[in-house]
Amino acid sequence: MFRELLKIYLLFIALFFLGRLGLYTLYFDRLHDITFAHSLLSFLYGLKFDTMSTSIILIIPTLLLAITPRGLAKLSGRFINAYVLFFLLIALYVENATFPFVAQYDVRPNYLFIEYLKYPKEVTSMILKEYPLQLTAALGMLLLTAWAYLRFSPLRLAEAIRTPLWKRLLLFPIVATVLFLGIRSSFGHRPANISDALYSTNRLANEIAKNSLYSIGNAYYSYTKEANIIKPYGKMNLSEAYTRVGERLNIKTGGEFPFNRLEPTHFPTQKPKNLVIFIQESMGSQFVGFSGGDATITPNMEKLSLEGIAFTNLFSNGTRSIRGLAAMTSGWLPVAGEGVVKRNKSQSDFFTVASLLKPLGYKSSFIYGGEGRFDNMRGWYMGNGFDEVIEQKDYVHPTFVSTWGVSDEDLVIKANEKFKAHAAKGEKFVSIMFSSSNHSPFELPERKIDFIPGKPKYGVENAVKYADFAIGRLFELAKKESYYKDTVFVVVADHNIRVYGDDLVPVTMFHIPALIISDGVKPQKYNALATQPDVLATALDLIGIDLTYPVLGHSIYSDSKREVSLMMFNDTFALREKNKVAVVQPNKEPLTFTYENDRLRNAPHDKELERDTLAFVTVLDDMYNKKLYQIKQ
Repeated sequence: MFRELLKIYLLFIALFFLGRLGLYTLYFDRLHDITFAHSLLSFLYGLKFDTMSTSIILIIPTLLLAITPRGLAKLSGRFINAYVLFFLLIALYVENATFPFVAQYDVRPNYLFIEYLKYPKEVTSMILKEYPLQLTAALGMLLLTAWAYLRFSPLRLAEAIRTPLWKRLLLFPIVATVLFLGIRSSFGHRPANISDALYSTNRLANEIAKNSLYSIGNAYYSYTKEANIIKPYGKMNLSEAYTRVGERLNIKTGGEFPFNRLEPTHFPTQKPKNLVIFIQESMGSQFVGFSGGDATITPNMEKLSLEGIAFTNLFSNGTRSIRGLAAMTSGWLPVAGEGVVKRNKSQSDFFTVASLLKPLGYKSSFIYGGEGRFDNMRGWYMGNGFDEVIEQKDYVHPTFVSTWGVSDEDLVIKANEKFKAHAAKGEKFVSIMFSSSNHSPFELPERKIDFIPGKPKYGVENAVKYADFAIGRLFELAKKESYYKDTVFVVVADHNIRVYGDDLVPVTMFHIPALIISDGVKPQKYNALATQPDVLATALDLIGIDLTYPVLGHSIYSDSKREVSLMMFNDTFALREKNKVAVVQPNKEPLTFTYENDRLRNAPHDKELERDTLAFVTVLDDMYNKKLYQIKQ
């Protein structure tokens, strides 16, 4: 019995070791800031997670080997063999999937892996187009492994079960104890968890140490247990937390809905302006000239930067589109766990620009080129004040359709038609537009842009260039219409492309561009540290009326504006004030860094900044759970 279980254990351990060795070899150059001996600890810590994962798998075989009557030895042996093969193939598939996942997201498979399984059509299409060789290799490995296991399996399960039952029952407590210790993998007060992999300040070394199968299971458990999601970050009294966040953001808290306050406009007018926010999928600062990138990729963004406010030092909330959508639609900051766009308690009565402007007679729309069900966008927008969601099914004879929906040019043409219709009826409007062209597998229409020499035709640079083309097309169309001079336009990224780096939080990869274009606004480069809620607050300021809202940021024209940015990378939070950054991770001691030359440098603990980071985590979770992010109508 023990011998057969050991064989199964070693089989899985060997598989996980090979996967980890592959990652270690592939990304060895990313471990340059730690010693070779230190980097090898990834394998030692990894063995703990491999043991935990394998021990969980071994629960069923252990029970069956211990209690199955000898007369059912053959049948039970076949079942255990099938069970082991099933999990072996699952583990092999996940190990194969880890490599493209790390290449895309710079982390091992996590809750995103589960999320994407909800969209089989889009994800299957993307995998077939983006990773055909990897998919073929994975399928070949699965078939070869299944054949080899069935043909050469070293397990002698039936023979083990034919051992007298009393002997197996005597051995069972010992095996069960070993199995329990393997699952717990700790003699401390608490069992080992995913935080035990965070042994290094080099984030990729930590990722190599993790086990993908365990990471997926842990993420599924964590992200479905909203009630206790912030517990691993630490405890803080709510009164202290709200005080700290209010002081850090320079917003007075209190009342029925915290952070809700009157913000007088700096541009009073008798005719309030419309608001259009065009959110760009994955447009990082490296692709935009005014934010320090390559201006030749985004010539329209560069040209428009001379006509309005260009945010040169803007940092996103997170690394997912739903974080950026919430930031630019609601002025919200990242909450621990799943984003509010997909959470149950934020599907209604959650503040948005639509709910803010609806009492003033504004018509509202969310305009997207893909399917509105993706990431629950349709449900969230319609549940929180938006009059209409325009999605792929609403486009008649689009010029180009990709895996993720109609092209960005079709999107802006549709939006322009919508805005013209509002203007013809004398209606004020607010609209959120969301692009999709800059998304793997980067399918682009022909004869729209001059493809960049030396770059993959259907690669990220050309995808960004096409997205920039669509931005230019929007303004080309809008400038011909009467609504243009009466509208505040915002162009902003949801997050950067492939947020990765060796730091615990790769701050530089949160750097994104934003523009605000509005008739009569003096052009400027805004160089102070800013967040997406700051961009939204500035746009609302430019509408020209006093507004009461809870946006967690300030207009750049306000004396209350502070150089503060909260960022979320997977389950890690970073609070940045100017060039000092505090990092808070689950079940780990907070750390403080300075941000210098695009890297985090170790610094003495700033206890106040670290406590303030925990305060943000605490307050945002409390506001979500108690449905406090509202305005009193």
